[in-house]
Amino acid sequence: MTALPAAVQAAPRTGRLARLWRGRAEDRPWARPALLGLLVATALLYLWNLSASGYANSFYSAAVQAGSQSWKAFFFGSLDAANAITVDKPPAALWPMALSVRLFGLGSWQILVPEVLMGVGTVAVLHAAVRRRFSAGAALIAGAALALTPVAALMFRFNNPDALLALLMTVAVYCVLRALERDRGAARWLVRAGVAFGVAFLAKTLQAFLILPPLALVYLACAPGGFGKRLGRLALGGLAMLVSAGWWVALVELWPVSSRPYVGGSQNNSFLELTFGYNGLGRLNGDEVGSVGGGGRGGPGGAVENLPAGMELPGRPGGGGGGGWGETGIGRMFGESVGGQISWLLPAALILLVAGLVVTWRAPRTDTARSAFLVWGGSLLMTLAVFSFMAGIFHEYYTVALAPYLAALIGMGTAVLWEERTRWPASAALAVTVAVTAWWAWTLLDRTPDWLPWLRGTVLVAGAVAALGLLFAGRVDRRLGFGLAGLGLAAGLAGPFAYALATVDSGHQGSIVTAGPAGGAMGGRGPGGGRFFEGGGMMPPAGRTPDGQGGQLPGGRGRDGGTPAGIPPQGMPQGMPQGTARGERPGGGMGGLLDGARVGAEAKAALLADADAYTWVAAAVGAQNAAGYQLATEKPVMAIGGFNGSDPSPTLDRFERYVAEGRIHYFIASGGGMGGGMGGGSAIASWVEDTFEKVTVDGATLYDLTQKK
Repeated sequence: MTALPAAVQAAPRTGRLARLWRGRAEDRPWARPALLGLLVATALLYLWNLSASGYANSFYSAAVQAGSQSWKAFFFGSLDAANAITVDKPPAALWPMALSVRLFGLGSWQILVPEVLMGVGTVAVLHAAVRRRFSAGAALIAGAALALTPVAALMFRFNNPDALLALLMTVAVYCVLRALERDRGAARWLVRAGVAFGVAFLAKTLQAFLILPPLALVYLACAPGGFGKRLGRLALGGLAMLVSAGWWVALVELWPVSSRPYVGGSQNNSFLELTFGYNGLGRLNGDEVGSVGGGGRGGPGGAVENLPAGMELPGRPGGGGGGGWGETGIGRMFGESVGGQISWLLPAALILLVAGLVVTWRAPRTDTARSAFLVWGGSLLMTLAVFSFMAGIFHEYYTVALAPYLAALIGMGTAVLWEERTRWPASAALAVTVAVTAWWAWTLLDRTPDWLPWLRGTVLVAGAVAALGLLFAGRVDRRLGFGLAGLGLAAGLAGPFAYALATVDSGHQGSIVTAGPAGGAMGGRGPGGGRFFEGGGMMPPAGRTPDGQGGQLPGGRGRDGGTPAGIPPQGMPQGMPQGTARGERPGGGMGGLLDGARVGAEAKAALLADADAYTWVAAAVGAQNAAGYQLATEKPVMAIGGFNGSDPSPTLDRFERYVAEGRIHYFIASGGGMGGGMGGGSAIASWVEDTFEKVTVDGATLYDLTQKK
């Protein structure tokens, strides 16, 4: 066959590049460059100061490090490469990070850049979903609203499973919207949606299924074709979901227990128990066996013992049982701890959802614009209801799941009302939306009165001017109308943009993180009213410093602007300097419960001595206690009892056998922290203390398990 001329061979590639830059033939010339600019800007925003977060949540970073060394640990999501116990989630969210570390080595960027790429991907998929039926401007507004949501700017730079979950939920909605467009090819798109749901389940279990009911109902009601055909296609999508999630679950449940790691977070070494208990119904009703203060194994009545003086667990003053993870109810998403994370545009999204449904109400059954409002709106309302009323563990960063649904409604609703602006009800709805958004931004900003005090007044005035002008949007000059719309959009996005900038400008470490200005009421207050440091530690109740004495430090930070002074070295270890290349980070959670411990050079050297002669260079009660040492040494460290130290793994008898076989070198005491007083770990700790010699290295208490008293 004669080779084609070079110019002819290059033509298709040039054409593809041109189409990438130009976009759809019917698009205006600015549409595709604007999208590419949005994606580049999102990437730059999320990459800014990324290394300041170091290893972020050391619990997951330790599992990533383990998965980068052992394919078995990779498959199960083990906390260590020797496969003692897994994280308390399925492992899909760990896989991209573990592959990155396997390819490029262990470090902060290697762990967190995959999360940033998920954020950029979510913005791109959301833009594509909105653009299918609405204008390029609507899609750009939706993408920008998502990118600038403070909790999105937090979680797409963090290594919790929520980033992958948000991406996959957006992909699932996109696939359902494609299936709603036409009868032909719908089955393929529903299968793809099912796969997205299945993989999302392997990221964060049952939370992936929150939006299944509204999506299924909308498809049954609004899709083209006969009802039986629609029902059959849904069943096919459900089968795809079952297969894409069930293969891993089946392998774990059928795998011989003796040759796999213990399933962390469960009390019976069962992933199904973990799914439907601790990570399932327990999150709804608060009955979470093995959780901190819930269904507890800690102290009497579920109370966690050995809290440092003056410290509180989120939502559980004094660490005792009872209470919950913040007040539940309709106002939860607007409250002091959650409002600044997600609710800036939430009132506008709800108004625009109603407006969009009113405008499209008389459309044919299969109208794709109305279906889009029903799909995104149903997803928002379902997730909003569950988050508002769940009585179990709830953290502010969970709300990143709402961000794509909310942002889509902002873009679509704005576009629909703008097209109808010559009608008085539409222009009035636009004006009300802008006015309410500006007022709510002023309210949220007023909760941090000392941070950018000029911004709240500016937003309020700009919003009022824009709202007043938009009342007459259909009767003013077109350019003036666009100017007023731009002013209203700027007023609505200014608050979340400022919070997003404050979020990326500081590092975030530990198990509980929040977006916004450091120490701000919304950016740093825990669900129970306790204030959190940037590094994941918690400020005690008002009137106490971390050592339990009077005189709370302002803004939840130390006098030098870093880790607070006066923290007992065993009860709440101080952090390490920020921004180092290999991920050493500030932080230290409460007694190793909320973040990994600081590891000094001498302690690291002790653990690395003859490290290859042992299966685990050390063991510690609680995953965060173990994680800091594992990340410092890059050697397996056994996390006794899993995350909370409350899982019954290993038993005392098994631990004694490990020691007798010479498989563990050191036991790391948790001092006054959380781990030593919880679950079976307390029996192991007591046996070690009674049997072996202890030595203090860099302020840490180690027991050499090869040297008996």
